[in-house]
Amino acid sequence: MPRKPRPLVASGIMRAPPRQTGGGRERESLVQLAHQSMRRGSKSFALASRLFDKSTRERAWLLYAWCRRCDDIADGQDHGGGLKLDESTARNRIEAIRVLTRRALEGQPTAEVAFDAIGQVATEAGLSADMTEDVIDGFALDAEGWRPRSEADLMRYCYHVAGAVGVMLARAMGVPADDHDTLDRACDLGLYFQLVNIARDVSEDDAAGRCYLPVEWLVEADIPPGEHMRPDFREQLVGMVARLLDMAEAHKAAALFGAGRLPFRQRWAVIAAAEIYGATARDIRQRGPAAWDHKPRTGYFAKLGLIAQAFFAAFKTAPQPDPMPRWTRGELMTMIRMAGPIAPMPTTPLPDEEM
Repeated sequence: MPRKPRPLVASGIMRAPPRQTGGGRERESLVQLAHQSMRRGSKSFALASRLFDKSTRERAWLLYAWCRRCDDIADGQDHGGGLKLDESTARNRIEAIRVLTRRALEGQPTAEVAFDAIGQVATEAGLSADMTEDVIDGFALDAEGWRPRSEADLMRYCYHVAGAVGVMLARAMGVPADDHDTLDRACDLGLYFQLVNIARDVSEDDAAGRCYLPVEWLVEADIPPGEHMRPDFREQLVGMVARLLDMAEAHKAAALFGAGRLPFRQRWAVIAAAEIYGATARDIRQRGPAAWDHKPRTGYFAKLGLIAQAFFAAFKTAPQPDPMPRWTRGELMTMIRMAGPIAPMPTTPLPDEEM
């Protein structure tokens, strides 16, 4: 009688692999490597993060390491170096980010420190897969060469790459998931940072074949697509960037108002980071048409001065802006969900249906 083929693994003993927070790595090692990533990628955020209490500081480093690595994979960079875009592999790179992030959130090792880091902080802070997917969708837009047509498109993008990160950082600070007012203000902080980044990097983005100024703005200014960096259009560009910075200031004011709900050290760190970015925004405005001749830099001692100012500002409660910013977290999330794929029709029979 022929023998039955023997299964490699008996089905009765197959088990799902055990969860390993942080991919099984020691938390201390993850934190140390994440801190190195932040110091290399953003000296300003590394300095401001020192103002947090120890737990929040380490979670911020872990979150940053994941964001930085995702950005680098999407763009073919190493901590913000020269862009090495290859559209033929863009979809594969984004799918790799999704797979590694999903594994990390499931408590599985990824062999990538930054992804093990997001698994660690997600477990500690209660971060969800929806939160990480919102951020990854922003990297996907960059990888496919997307550009905003309208102001609404611009703000949706800013939500993906920065507003959603602000919400995740707030959760890492210990803000409850149902404290929507504070989470909204954390989103405002992220939007502020990203709008200033876009204003600062107009020339750098153009060199990489990117433009985050809405097409509708360019049309209003009579600037042909792809020609906004020409000297002939510099005055119009200055006007559009001033518009960006005005929007940024509105979100900054809302974020500082919300920071009043945070514990002192967290409030101090948020105000300090906002003011350091504020120095960049002021420099862009002051230099006008020459704003992109070289990248704005805020020196170390100037940053220390801003941190000292933030310390005293943290003892006061910032006033509520009137009006609040035009674009809200709720509105942006609604637009994003509406733009997503249509949910499949349910196939479960209704209770009174006969089988």
